[in-house]
Amino acid sequence: MINRELIRLKVVQLVYADYKNEGKSVDDAMKELVFSLSKAYDLYHYLLLLITEITDYGRRRYDSLNERLKAIDSEDTSKARFVNNRFAALLAENKQLYDFFEKPETHKWLEQEGLVKKLYKQISESKLYEDYMALQEDSFETDREFWRKAYKQFICNNEDVESALEEWSLYWNDDKDVVDTFVLKTIKRITENDDKNQPLLPAYSADEDREFAGRLFEAALIHHDEYENLIRNASRNWDFERIAVMDVVIMICALAEIFTFPAIPVSITLNEYIELAKVYSSPRSAGFVNGLLDHIVKRLRTEGRISK
Repeated sequence: MINRELIRLKVVQLVYADYKNEGKSVDDAMKELVFSLSKAYDLYHYLLLLITEITDYGRRRYDSLNERLKAIDSEDTSKARFVNNRFAALLAENKQLYDFFEKPETHKWLEQEGLVKKLYKQISESKLYEDYMALQEDSFETDREFWRKAYKQFICNNEDVESALEEWSLYWNDDKDVVDTFVLKTIKRITENDDKNQPLLPAYSADEDREFAGRLFEAALIHHDEYENLIRNASRNWDFERIAVMDVVIMICALAEIFTFPAIPVSITLNEYIELAKVYSSPRSAGFVNGLLDHIVKRLRTEGRISK
């Protein structure tokens, strides 16, 4: 699950923290990176569990209502389709997710019952829900598609969800948008033929990504002064001290990647960090970072310091 997009984001965040706080030892900083990435994988599990918790909340309401209706020999089956959603049931049985849920240190969404109730209400009163309940087709695929759409509409870009998660861990600042893409990918790949032992996405998308994370972060820390001097020398038309710290950090990390990974094309590296600048720095940062890095890369090529 942890891919290079998320790794670059985490490295920028931690180099920024190191820059502002005058640094930790490299060993301590590396431990912080590993822990931060592991927390992102925890977030992936928490967001999947939110689907099962919203479903469970609906089921408790459904069961409570019908328990009361028994007294007058009546029953309300209008919400049966939602509470019996086969995708949500399969997700709830998943062994990897269950094992995560059972860990003593794992928070429970019941701690955020108000949020769960609010999400259930928003979903159950939506046009999406109305259309789902009225479908003639009744299949695992329609159940899964309902939750894919509901997740995108009600959980992605949801400030209430983000605020609740921040109460549990500050490491999740800015992570959710990236992790949401992996949750949606997981929803799409689960099939009716899967059983409880079906693995979810692995912690790392590829083994080499774990190495990429460590080498990139280490290079940004160890060669920090060297890369900052390259930026300082290239920015003579600007007062270096007035350049946003985040812009400097993004460029330091980009240069660390350019120097450390000769197989990664410069264009890919620049595009990735320019995107980070668009989201995590000032509105004009992307163009500034792009122009300055392009100038530095041309100079490095002229001096023979990079050959890609």
